[in-house]
Amino acid sequence: MERTGFADLPLHTGKAPQWLVRRMIKLARGITLIIIDEYGRKELLRRISDPYWFQAFGCVLGYDWHSSGVTTVVTGVLKNALSHEEHGVVVCGGKGKASMRTPEEISQVGEKFNLPTDEVERLIYASRMSAKVDNTAIQAGYPLYHHAFFITEDGDWAVIQQGMNVRDRTARRYHWLSDGVESFVVEPHEAIVGNLRRKLVLDMTAMRSEGCRRVSVDLAKEDPKRVGRLLKSIRPAYQRTLQEWVPDRGETPIRSYISEYLYMPRRINWEALKRAYEFQPRNYEELLSIRGIGPATVRGLALISELIYGEKPSWRDPVKYSFAYGGKDGVPFPVDRKAMDRSIGILIEAIENARLGDREKLKALQRLRRFVPKGVKT
Repeated sequence: MERTGFADLPLHTGKAPQWLVRRMIKLARGITLIIIDEYGRKELLRRISDPYWFQAFGCVLGYDWHSSGVTTVVTGVLKNALSHEEHGVVVCGGKGKASMRTPEEISQVGEKFNLPTDEVERLIYASRMSAKVDNTAIQAGYPLYHHAFFITEDGDWAVIQQGMNVRDRTARRYHWLSDGVESFVVEPHEAIVGNLRRKLVLDMTAMRSEGCRRVSVDLAKEDPKRVGRLLKSIRPAYQRTLQEWVPDRGETPIRSYISEYLYMPRRINWEALKRAYEFQPRNYEELLSIRGIGPATVRGLALISELIYGEKPSWRDPVKYSFAYGGKDGVPFPVDRKAMDRSIGILIEAIENARLGDREKLKALQRLRRFVPKGVKT
Protein backbone atom coordinates (compact mmCIF):
# COMPACT_ATOMS: atom_id res chain seq x y z
CA MET A 1 0.00 0.00 0.00
CA GLU A 2 1.40 3.38 -0.98
CA ARG A 3 1.84 5.91 1.81
CA THR A 4 2.65 9.56 1.39
CA GLY A 5 3.54 12.31 3.82
CA PHE A 6 5.84 15.20 4.59
CA ALA A 7 9.09 15.53 6.53
CA ASP A 8 10.64 18.85 7.49
CA LEU A 9 14.31 18.89 6.44
CA PRO A 10 15.76 22.30 7.31
CA LEU A 11 19.43 22.91 6.58
CA HIS A 12 21.48 22.86 9.78
CA THR A 13 25.03 24.14 10.11
CA GLY A 14 27.90 22.37 11.85
CA LYS A 15 29.11 18.78 11.90
CA ALA A 16 28.13 15.69 13.84
CA PRO A 17 30.55 15.34 16.78
CA GLN A 18 33.01 12.46 16.50
CA TRP A 19 31.92 10.87 19.76
CA LEU A 20 28.45 10.53 18.25
CA VAL A 21 29.64 9.40 14.81
CA ARG A 22 31.76 6.61 16.33
CA ARG A 23 28.76 5.28 18.21
CA MET A 24 26.51 5.66 15.17
CA ILE A 25 28.89 3.53 13.09
CA LYS A 26 29.01 0.77 15.71
CA LEU A 27 25.26 0.79 16.18
CA ALA A 28 24.61 0.87 12.42
CA ARG A 29 26.99 -2.04 11.89
CA GLY A 30 25.12 -4.12 14.48
CA ILE A 31 21.62 -3.27 13.24
CA THR A 32 22.45 -3.92 9.58
CA LEU A 33 24.15 -7.24 10.39
CA ILE A 34 21.05 -8.45 12.19
CA ILE A 35 18.79 -7.40 9.30
CA ILE A 36 21.05 -9.13 6.75
CA ASP A 37 21.38 -12.30 8.87
CA GLU A 38 17.62 -12.49 9.44
CA TYR A 39 16.17 -11.20 6.17
CA GLY A 40 18.95 -10.84 3.59
CA ARG A 41 20.73 -8.02 1.78
CA LYS A 42 17.82 -7.21 -0.51
CA GLU A 43 15.63 -6.52 2.52
CA LEU A 44 18.22 -4.10 3.88
CA LEU A 45 18.07 -2.14 0.62
CA ARG A 46 14.28 -2.19 0.70
CA ARG A 47 14.26 -0.70 4.20
CA ILE A 48 16.85 1.93 3.32
CA SER A 49 14.74 2.99 0.35
CA ASP A 50 11.70 3.41 2.60
CA PRO A 51 11.76 7.05 3.80
CA TYR A 52 9.88 6.24 7.01
CA TRP A 53 12.32 3.50 7.97
CA PHE A 54 15.34 5.58 6.92
CA GLN A 55 14.18 8.54 9.02
CA ALA A 56 13.51 6.31 12.03
CA PHE A 57 16.90 4.65 11.53
CA GLY A 58 18.56 8.06 11.74
CA CYS A 59 16.71 8.71 14.98
CA VAL A 60 17.77 5.37 16.46
CA LEU A 61 21.35 6.31 15.64
CA GLY A 62 20.90 9.50 17.64
CA TYR A 63 20.63 12.05 14.84
CA ASP A 64 18.19 14.94 14.40
CA TRP A 65 14.85 13.62 13.25
CA HIS A 66 14.09 16.59 11.03
CA SER A 67 17.47 17.77 9.80
CA SER A 68 18.68 17.58 6.19
CA GLY A 69 21.86 16.20 7.77
CA VAL A 70 20.05 12.91 8.39
CA THR A 71 20.65 12.09 4.73
CA THR A 72 24.34 12.98 4.52
CA VAL A 73 25.40 11.76 7.97
CA VAL A 74 23.43 8.49 8.02
CA THR A 75 24.59 7.48 4.53
CA GLY A 76 28.13 8.48 5.53
CA VAL A 77 27.84 6.34 8.65
CA LEU A 78 26.60 3.42 6.56
CA LYS A 79 29.50 3.88 4.15
CA ASN A 80 31.84 3.32 7.10
CA ALA A 81 29.73 0.63 8.80
CA LEU A 82 29.03 -1.62 5.79
CA SER A 83 31.78 -3.76 4.28
CA HIS A 84 31.91 -6.14 1.33
CA GLU A 85 33.48 -8.90 3.45
CA GLU A 86 31.08 -8.83 6.40
CA HIS A 87 27.85 -7.44 4.94
CA GLY A 88 28.12 -8.02 1.21
CA VAL A 89 26.84 -4.44 0.83
CA VAL A 90 28.85 -1.32 -0.05
CA VAL A 91 28.03 2.38 -0.32
CA CYS A 92 29.59 4.49 -3.09
CA GLY A 93 29.57 8.26 -3.53
CA GLY A 94 28.57 10.78 -0.91
CA LYS A 95 28.35 14.53 -0.50
CA GLY A 96 29.79 17.14 -2.85
CA LYS A 97 33.03 16.06 -4.54
CA ALA A 98 32.63 12.52 -3.15
CA SER A 99 29.58 12.07 -5.39
CA MET A 100 31.77 12.67 -8.45
CA ARG A 101 33.83 9.60 -7.56
CA THR A 102 30.82 7.27 -7.65
CA PRO A 103 31.56 5.63 -11.05
CA GLU A 104 35.16 4.92 -10.02
CA GLU A 105 34.04 3.46 -6.70
CA ILE A 106 31.39 1.31 -8.39
CA SER A 107 34.11 -0.14 -10.64
CA GLN A 108 36.24 -0.94 -7.57
CA VAL A 109 33.28 -2.59 -5.83
CA GLY A 110 32.58 -4.61 -8.96
CA GLU A 111 36.08 -6.08 -8.73
CA LYS A 112 35.63 -6.92 -5.04
CA PHE A 113 32.30 -8.62 -5.73
CA ASN A 114 33.66 -10.23 -8.90
CA LEU A 115 30.76 -8.83 -10.93
CA PRO A 116 30.79 -9.15 -14.75
CA THR A 117 31.84 -6.09 -16.72
CA ASP A 118 28.39 -5.56 -18.20
CA GLU A 119 26.90 -5.70 -14.70
CA VAL A 120 29.30 -3.00 -13.49
CA GLU A 121 28.41 -0.85 -16.50
CA ARG A 122 24.71 -1.34 -15.69
CA LEU A 123 25.31 -0.14 -12.12
CA ILE A 124 27.26 2.92 -13.31
CA TYR A 125 24.43 3.72 -15.71
CA ALA A 126 21.84 3.40 -12.91
CA SER A 127 23.87 5.78 -10.75
CA ARG A 128 24.23 8.34 -13.55
CA MET A 129 20.59 8.17 -14.68
CA SER A 130 19.12 8.44 -11.18
CA ALA A 131 21.11 11.65 -10.69
CA LYS A 132 20.18 12.95 -14.16
CA VAL A 133 16.47 12.36 -13.55
CA ASP A 134 16.40 14.16 -10.19
CA ASN A 135 18.51 17.04 -11.48
CA THR A 136 16.85 17.48 -14.86
CA ALA A 137 13.58 15.60 -15.42
CA ILE A 138 12.11 16.86 -12.14
CA GLN A 139 12.51 20.62 -11.74
CA ALA A 140 11.47 21.77 -8.29
CA GLY A 141 14.43 24.01 -7.45
CA TYR A 142 16.58 21.40 -5.68
CA PRO A 143 19.87 20.78 -7.53
CA LEU A 144 21.60 17.70 -6.15
CA TYR A 145 24.61 17.93 -3.85
CA HIS A 146 24.56 14.42 -2.38
CA HIS A 147 24.46 11.01 -4.11
CA ALA A 148 24.84 7.69 -2.24
CA PHE A 149 24.71 4.47 -4.27
CA PHE A 150 24.22 1.18 -2.37
CA ILE A 151 25.32 -2.09 -4.03
CA THR A 152 24.99 -5.70 -2.86
CA GLU A 153 27.21 -8.57 -3.97
CA ASP A 154 24.15 -9.86 -5.89
CA GLY A 155 24.06 -6.70 -8.04
CA ASP A 156 20.99 -5.15 -6.42
CA TRP A 157 21.16 -1.40 -5.83
CA ALA A 158 19.49 1.51 -4.09
CA VAL A 159 20.04 5.28 -4.26
CA ILE A 160 19.57 7.99 -1.68
CA GLN A 161 20.30 11.47 -2.97
CA GLN A 162 19.46 14.95 -1.83
CA GLY A 163 19.05 18.37 -3.39
CA MET A 164 19.17 21.80 -1.78
CA ASN A 165 17.18 24.99 -2.33
CA VAL A 166 19.59 27.68 -1.18
CA ARG A 167 16.94 30.41 -1.28
CA ASP A 168 14.62 29.03 1.40
CA ARG A 169 17.24 26.71 2.94
CA THR A 170 15.31 23.47 2.59
CA ALA A 171 16.31 20.07 1.24
CA ARG A 172 14.59 17.28 -0.66
CA ARG A 173 15.55 13.61 -0.54
CA TYR A 174 15.04 11.06 -3.32
CA HIS A 175 14.84 7.29 -2.69
CA TRP A 176 15.39 4.66 -5.41
CA LEU A 177 15.32 0.84 -5.30
CA SER A 178 16.41 -1.35 -8.21
CA ASP A 179 13.48 -3.76 -7.78
CA GLY A 180 11.03 -0.89 -8.22
CA VAL A 181 12.57 0.66 -11.34
CA GLU A 182 10.85 -0.52 -14.50
CA SER A 183 11.77 2.71 -16.30
CA PHE A 184 14.15 5.47 -15.25
CA VAL A 185 11.82 8.13 -16.66
CA VAL A 186 8.34 6.93 -15.61
CA GLU A 187 7.70 7.36 -11.88
CA PRO A 188 10.85 5.44 -10.86
CA HIS A 189 11.11 6.57 -7.22
CA GLU A 190 10.29 4.68 -4.08
CA ALA A 191 9.68 8.07 -2.48
CA ILE A 192 10.51 11.77 -2.66
CA VAL A 193 10.68 13.47 0.73
CA GLY A 194 10.65 17.20 1.43
CA ASN A 195 9.26 19.80 3.78
CA LEU A 196 7.40 21.78 1.11
CA ARG A 197 4.96 20.76 -1.56
CA ARG A 198 5.64 23.21 -4.34
CA LYS A 199 2.59 24.51 -6.15
CA LEU A 200 4.33 24.30 -9.51
CA VAL A 201 6.90 21.67 -10.46
CA LEU A 202 7.85 20.40 -13.90
CA ASP A 203 7.72 16.61 -13.52
CA MET A 204 8.63 14.86 -16.74
CA THR A 205 8.63 11.48 -14.93
CA ALA A 206 4.91 11.60 -14.15
CA MET A 207 2.59 9.17 -15.91
CA ARG A 208 0.56 12.11 -17.21
CA SER A 209 3.70 13.50 -18.93
CA GLU A 210 3.81 10.58 -21.38
CA GLY A 211 2.55 12.61 -24.34
CA CYS A 212 4.98 15.43 -23.58
CA ARG A 213 7.87 12.97 -23.34
CA ARG A 214 6.95 11.50 -26.71
CA VAL A 215 6.76 14.90 -28.42
CA SER A 216 10.04 15.97 -26.78
CA VAL A 217 11.77 12.95 -28.31
CA ASP A 218 10.25 13.72 -31.71
CA LEU A 219 11.47 17.32 -31.43
CA ALA A 220 14.98 16.18 -30.49
CA LYS A 221 15.09 14.14 -33.70
CA GLU A 222 14.41 17.29 -35.73
CA ASP A 223 17.06 19.62 -37.09
CA PRO A 224 18.02 21.91 -34.15
CA LYS A 225 17.41 24.93 -36.41
CA ARG A 226 13.72 24.01 -36.63
CA VAL A 227 13.53 23.58 -32.84
CA GLY A 228 15.08 27.04 -32.53
CA ARG A 229 12.42 28.55 -34.78
CA LEU A 230 9.64 26.87 -32.79
CA LEU A 231 11.06 28.14 -29.50
CA LYS A 232 11.44 31.64 -30.89
CA SER A 233 7.84 31.63 -32.10
CA ILE A 234 6.48 31.17 -28.57
CA ARG A 235 9.04 33.29 -26.73
CA PRO A 236 7.78 36.79 -25.90
CA ALA A 237 9.92 39.89 -26.22
CA TYR A 238 10.54 39.81 -22.48
CA GLN A 239 11.15 36.84 -20.19
CA ARG A 240 8.11 35.28 -18.54
CA THR A 241 7.55 32.18 -16.44
CA LEU A 242 5.95 28.92 -17.49
CA GLN A 243 3.37 29.48 -14.76
CA GLU A 244 1.34 31.62 -17.16
CA TRP A 245 0.43 28.58 -19.24
CA VAL A 246 -0.50 26.36 -16.29
CA PRO A 247 -4.28 26.03 -15.67
CA ASP A 248 -5.50 28.15 -12.77
CA ARG A 249 -6.39 25.87 -9.88
CA GLY A 250 -7.52 28.70 -7.64
CA GLU A 251 -4.37 28.45 -5.55
CA THR A 252 -2.44 31.20 -3.84
CA PRO A 253 0.02 32.82 -6.27
CA ILE A 254 3.47 31.33 -6.13
CA ARG A 255 6.17 33.49 -4.64
CA SER A 256 8.73 34.56 -7.20
CA TYR A 257 11.68 32.96 -5.43
CA ILE A 258 9.96 29.58 -5.60
CA SER A 259 9.13 29.69 -9.30
CA GLU A 260 12.36 31.27 -10.53
CA TYR A 261 13.69 27.88 -11.67
CA LEU A 262 10.77 27.68 -14.12
CA TYR A 263 11.61 30.78 -16.14
CA MET A 264 11.37 30.23 -19.86
CA PRO A 265 14.88 29.23 -20.99
CA ARG A 266 16.80 31.91 -22.88
CA ARG A 267 19.62 29.55 -23.70
CA ILE A 268 19.33 25.99 -24.96
CA ASN A 269 22.31 23.66 -25.25
CA TRP A 270 22.27 23.49 -29.04
CA GLU A 271 25.36 21.28 -29.12
CA ALA A 272 23.49 18.72 -27.02
CA LEU A 273 20.46 18.96 -29.31
CA LYS A 274 22.75 18.48 -32.28
CA ARG A 275 24.09 15.30 -30.65
CA ALA A 276 20.50 14.17 -30.08
CA TYR A 277 19.67 14.85 -33.74
CA GLU A 278 22.64 12.78 -34.86
CA PHE A 279 21.89 10.02 -32.33
CA GLN A 280 18.11 9.87 -33.01
CA PRO A 281 16.98 8.69 -29.53
CA ARG A 282 14.28 6.01 -29.53
CA ASN A 283 12.70 7.12 -26.26
CA TYR A 284 12.84 9.75 -23.52
CA GLU A 285 15.35 7.81 -21.43
CA GLU A 286 17.81 7.79 -24.31
CA LEU A 287 17.20 11.51 -24.86
CA LEU A 288 17.82 12.31 -21.20
CA SER A 289 20.98 10.21 -21.12
CA ILE A 290 22.66 12.34 -23.81
CA ARG A 291 25.47 14.49 -22.45
CA GLY A 292 24.48 18.14 -22.18
CA ILE A 293 20.71 17.63 -22.10
CA GLY A 294 20.02 19.68 -18.98
CA PRO A 295 17.11 21.42 -17.23
CA ALA A 296 16.83 24.34 -19.69
CA THR A 297 16.74 22.03 -22.73
CA VAL A 298 14.18 19.71 -21.12
CA ARG A 299 12.07 22.73 -20.14
CA GLY A 300 12.28 24.24 -23.63
CA LEU A 301 11.19 21.02 -25.32
CA ALA A 302 8.34 20.60 -22.80
CA LEU A 303 7.17 24.17 -23.46
CA ILE A 304 7.10 23.65 -27.25
CA SER A 305 5.27 20.35 -26.69
CA GLU A 306 2.57 22.03 -24.62
CA LEU A 307 2.07 25.33 -26.44
CA ILE A 308 2.39 24.15 -30.03
CA TYR A 309 1.41 20.47 -29.97
CA GLY A 310 -0.97 20.46 -26.98
CA GLU A 311 0.85 17.71 -25.06
CA LYS A 312 1.16 19.02 -21.51
CA PRO A 313 3.67 17.84 -18.93
CA SER A 314 2.72 17.32 -15.31
CA TRP A 315 2.99 20.42 -13.12
CA ARG A 316 2.16 18.56 -9.91
CA ASP A 317 4.87 18.23 -7.26
CA PRO A 318 5.75 14.51 -6.80
CA VAL A 319 7.13 14.98 -3.27
CA LYS A 320 5.74 12.17 -0.98
CA TYR A 321 9.15 9.52 11.99
CA SER A 322 10.59 8.15 16.87
CA PHE A 323 13.37 9.09 19.05
CA ALA A 324 15.48 6.52 20.81
CA TYR A 325 18.63 8.23 22.08
CA GLY A 326 18.01 11.93 21.46
CA GLY A 327 19.48 14.27 18.85
CA LYS A 328 22.87 15.92 18.49
CA ASP A 329 21.31 19.40 18.82
CA GLY A 330 19.64 18.35 22.06
CA VAL A 331 16.24 18.09 20.35
CA PRO A 332 14.04 16.61 21.70
CA PHE A 333 16.70 15.82 24.33
CA PRO A 334 20.51 15.35 24.45
CA VAL A 335 21.95 12.03 23.27
CA ASP A 336 22.13 9.46 26.09
CA ARG A 337 25.63 8.10 25.48
CA LYS A 338 25.46 5.32 28.10
CA ALA A 339 22.16 4.01 26.75
CA MET A 340 23.56 4.05 23.22
CA ASP A 341 26.70 2.17 24.30
CA ARG A 342 24.61 -0.46 26.13
CA SER A 343 22.51 -1.01 23.01
CA ILE A 344 25.65 -1.42 20.89
CA GLY A 345 26.97 -4.02 23.37
CA ILE A 346 23.71 -5.98 23.36
CA LEU A 347 23.58 -6.07 19.56
CA ILE A 348 27.22 -7.15 19.20
CA GLU A 349 26.80 -9.91 21.79
CA ALA A 350 23.56 -11.09 20.17
CA ILE A 351 25.20 -11.26 16.74
CA GLU A 352 28.24 -13.15 18.04
CA ASN A 353 26.12 -15.66 19.97
CA ALA A 354 23.74 -16.13 17.03
CA ARG A 355 26.65 -17.01 14.78
CA LEU A 356 27.78 -19.58 17.37
CA GLY A 357 24.34 -21.16 17.32
CA ASP A 358 22.76 -19.41 20.33
CA ARG A 359 19.85 -17.41 18.88
CA GLU A 360 17.97 -16.92 22.15
CA LYS A 361 18.93 -13.25 22.52
CA LEU A 362 17.90 -12.51 18.95
CA LYS A 363 14.58 -14.23 19.60
CA ALA A 364 14.16 -12.16 22.75
CA LEU A 365 14.71 -8.99 20.74
CA GLN A 366 12.15 -10.21 18.22
CA ARG A 367 9.61 -10.78 21.00
CA LEU A 368 9.78 -7.08 21.79
CA ARG A 369 7.94 -6.57 18.51
CA ARG A 370 4.73 -7.66 20.29
CA PHE A 371 4.76 -4.47 22.30
CA VAL A 372 4.79 -2.22 19.23
CA PRO A 373 1.25 -0.85 18.54
CA LYS A 374 -0.54 -2.42 15.58
CA GLY A 375 -0.24 -0.48 12.37
CA VAL A 376 3.25 0.82 13.15
CA LYS A 377 5.73 -0.29 10.49
CA THR A 378 9.05 -1.61 11.82
